[in-house]
Amino acid sequence: MTAVPRATGLLVGYAADVLFGDPARWHPVAGFGRVAQRLESMTYADSRGRGVVFVLGCVAPVALLAAAAESSAGRWRAALIAAATWTVLGGTGLRREALALADALAAGDLVTARRRLPSLCGRDPDGLDAAELARATVESLAENTADAVVAPLLWGAVAGIPGLLAYRTVNTLDAMVGHRSARYHRFGWAAARLDDLANLAPARLTALLTVAVAPLTGADAGGAWHAWRCDGGRHPSPNGGQCEAAFAGALGLRLGGRNFYAGRVEDHPMLGTGRPAAPGDITRVARLAGAVSAAAAVTAATLAAALDRRPA
Repeated sequence: MTAVPRATGLLVGYAADVLFGDPARWHPVAGFGRVAQRLESMTYADSRGRGVVFVLGCVAPVALLAAAAESSAGRWRAALIAAATWTVLGGTGLRREALALADALAAGDLVTARRRLPSLCGRDPDGLDAAELARATVESLAENTADAVVAPLLWGAVAGIPGLLAYRTVNTLDAMVGHRSARYHRFGWAAARLDDLANLAPARLTALLTVAVAPLTGADAGGAWHAWRCDGGRHPSPNGGQCEAAFAGALGLRLGGRNFYAGRVEDHPMLGTGRPAAPGDITRVARLAGAVSAAAAVTAATLAAALDRRPA
């Protein structure tokens, strides 16, 4: 066990997320978000340069402190990696939110379902019917399986605690300032592009794992492969479409369409050739996301063990 602390820590941290989900109170990521908001208020200007300063001011201290903590952890390295992994993972919380929204839809409670949607994505829930709420949930769970599980595990395997915490910092900054709006069009450019770069490999690994585990959940591996290869590059995001297309093909769905985000409208291309998403598909996508997450944990631990065993 101690010979491969990085692999051990990743698996234990993943298991903690599966068992307990996100910490109910005093979540470190939420605390970081508050600090980042203060830094934004100090550095904001309608320019890319200021956005670069903001990103560096947030990411560099986190990465340096994480590197110092891991290098001085000694025999507690695996435990520290496990704690960091649990902190940055969010797959279980996302799936629970998705299933709670599905329960609300099953009960015909659109008000509650709309109220829960912002916990999953930034789409404006007002006026969405059951089918559109289901599509938003399926798309969000597909894309966020990469962001909340696969990417942090992969970066943790490659770079340990600095990889885990720096990735979560970048992803949080993108959620805060990386969206297209008048305020963040220039200032958020650096956060958005850095997040795109950090997710290039994880998004494609997510799609590949979707193909691999699809049969274990009753989904279609061939459909996942075909949709990923044909439609993955059609999405406006260089990464989001990879995951959404693979999930759409695996589940026999057609995703995409018109989305509303706080005053702006985005038309996304259709991904997959199946039927539109329905409320009953949320349970199916949660099952598939869980299987992809488990496969990602095994993959990351295997990679980390190989790296841990390399001669110094």
